[in-house]
Amino acid sequence: MSDSPSSPSTPDGPLQKQPVSAGGRSELPVRGVLLGIDYGTKRVGIAVSDRGQRFSSPLYNYQRQGKQDDHFFRKLVREYEVTGLVVGLPLHLSGDESQKSGEARRYAQWLTDLTGLPHDFQDERFTSSYAEQLLLEAELTKKKRKERIDKLAAQLLLQSFLDRRRKSDPGVEALE
Repeated sequence: MSDSPSSPSTPDGPLQKQPVSAGGRSELPVRGVLLGIDYGTKRVGIAVSDRGQRFSSPLYNYQRQGKQDDHFFRKLVREYEVTGLVVGLPLHLSGDESQKSGEARRYAQWLTDLTGLPHDFQDERFTSSYAEQLLLEAELTKKKRKERIDKLAAQLLLQSFLDRRRKSDPGVEALE
């Protein structure tokens, strides 16, 4: 993989390509490390799966830094030997897409262009509020909750994706 950008200079800019997967059957490999991405305009929560794609763990709350994001994500993908990306898709309660959904889709495509990895989406309704509830129950200070919420939301959406995939794809179960 080359370190020269093959994508727009900003992940929020308009893109010509369509996402690898808009839901439904995933094109992600069934073995290998996946990253869970909780997209935000200022911060990105990041979680990681195990190689067998059974469990997820919170990894980082990444403060977006413009062009430095390229280097950060390339390094992260190399360091963890990532095979695919799961990006949270913010939907309205009705299930309809929102403006943030479009931003998350563009960000996912930017990550795919940058890393060469396939991506898929996971409905992220309620993940941030559930993460907040878990952190409140842990009696953490407001500052500590803020430091952890995005990566915990990323973990929750990645685990939801892994669980949904295991239930719906018999091929995943056969590899265990």
